[in-house]
Amino acid sequence: MISMILTKIFGSKNDRVVKSITPTIDLINQKEPAVSKMSDEDLKSQTALFKKRLQEGETLEDILPEAFAVVREASKRVLNMRHFDCQLIGGIILHQGKIAEMKTGEGKTLVATLPAYLNALNGKGVHIITVNDYLAKRDSEWMGKIYHFLGLSCGTIVHDLNDKERQAAYGCDITYGTNNEFGFDYLRDNMKFNKESLVQGELSYAIVDEVDSILIDEARTPLIISGPAEKSTSLYYQVNSIIPSFSKDVDYTIDEKARSAVLTEAGVAKAEKKLQVSNLYDPKHIELLHHTNQALKAHTLFKRDVDYIVKNGEVIIVDEFTGRLMPGRRYSDGLHQALEAKENVKIENENQTLATITFQNYFRMYDKLAGMTGTADTEAAEFKKIYNLDVVVIPTNQPMIRTDFPDVIYKTKKEKYEAVLDEIVELHEKGQPVLVGTISIDISESLSEKLKKRGIKHSVLNAKHHSQEAEIVSLAGQKNAVTISTNMAGRGTDIVLGEGVTDLGGLHILGTGRHESRRIDNQLRGRSGRQGDPGSSRFYLSLEDDLLRIFGGERI
Repeated sequence: MISMILTKIFGSKNDRVVKSITPTIDLINQKEPAVSKMSDEDLKSQTALFKKRLQEGETLEDILPEAFAVVREASKRVLNMRHFDCQLIGGIILHQGKIAEMKTGEGKTLVATLPAYLNALNGKGVHIITVNDYLAKRDSEWMGKIYHFLGLSCGTIVHDLNDKERQAAYGCDITYGTNNEFGFDYLRDNMKFNKESLVQGELSYAIVDEVDSILIDEARTPLIISGPAEKSTSLYYQVNSIIPSFSKDVDYTIDEKARSAVLTEAGVAKAEKKLQVSNLYDPKHIELLHHTNQALKAHTLFKRDVDYIVKNGEVIIVDEFTGRLMPGRRYSDGLHQALEAKENVKIENENQTLATITFQNYFRMYDKLAGMTGTADTEAAEFKKIYNLDVVVIPTNQPMIRTDFPDVIYKTKKEKYEAVLDEIVELHEKGQPVLVGTISIDISESLSEKLKKRGIKHSVLNAKHHSQEAEIVSLAGQKNAVTISTNMAGRGTDIVLGEGVTDLGGLHILGTGRHESRRIDNQLRGRSGRQGDPGSSRFYLSLEDDLLRIFGGERI
């Protein structure tokens, strides 16, 4: 109660932080008329002047107002985009090494140019980290025009570059790339024998786009460089053949919450009989026991087209947070081989780890770390505790007018999906565009089948092709459009409303289930109602959904 009264009088901590930046924003705006009168040549020469002032002892804070005014003017001339005041606030927050939470459609890509330019002036290099190769390429080409205009170099790190190309990209003032590429380059550098072959250089300042996805969802994902280990694969087939004869609750038990499957005493006895060993827990059979446990896990906990897909004779992992395919990534401890045996595809040899690091440990090595996203406030405590990063919510440029309807809960999945289809048909008939968010690839494909039967034209996005994805997502706001997408597909691409859509109520977001992470649901919602556009959202749930079944408790 007292804290609520104090907040009313003094404003929240967030309001106070934003308020403290206002004088700097006024300073930048005061400089705008003078900067806009400069010729292109004068504007370009500012970079050299700023560098000289830094060498003479001034700090980045001293030159911030002028540097931001210069970037804003360059952007107006090159891209015909002027940074709004709230984008300047975001830029200052990023420069201070904090996380800027900005709603979807508020122009986060443009915001990053301000602190990137300022921090690149000290010659130590700035890394801008995106969630996929497509965005890294798009952003570096698009925003690179501003940097090039002002005399700074801009590079991109993508999947198939050789060491020389990587060295050149890291040698630029500003480097765009994905978290995976930066992390793996660090590992590869640590395995090299001489200084000349290193590519990455020092880790001075990083701006992480979609910071929640990279620093929290994937924080403990280990990046592993591995080499082949000599091991026979016949054991996998042998163990795999006995699992189908096991019965749930008789031979094994499952704990879905902890994602574990354990053999019962009867199951152990059955396994010993089928594998012809006297005691499965004898130290000499430890490998056999391990293989049996992994095969059990593969058969009971991992579902095809949800956790992984089989494509061209390979088992490919599906990222549970983004719904994207992760070719080249493999489960460790023989689990991937157990899945290959289960799906009857070629079993690849096990690997041994040569070098490994988690994203959490990698990003904590930067001297200064900043990030931006549409949804970080729900995780503010975790950012503070693990990375010592404060989250500041940036006010929107236009007020938010999206209507978020309460969730609708049905008893069974069948009823839920019928209701979902009815709403899609109803909105489609009046011409309002609908973006349908699903939790997994197989749900999006089964919904697609049902829509085909009802004769509704639609697009399906399940994170297999990033560039096509961006194109489809950008058209999702056109009249009559129906787009089915896994939760995070097309992230980073603006959905612009087509002609007449505003009068129909804007883009409607239809969630077919809640994700374990509330933030991912907010990401989906945030695709609608950008820059003051109208929009609406509604989530459909059923008592049979995994989330309610596993976490709902006895009362349900």
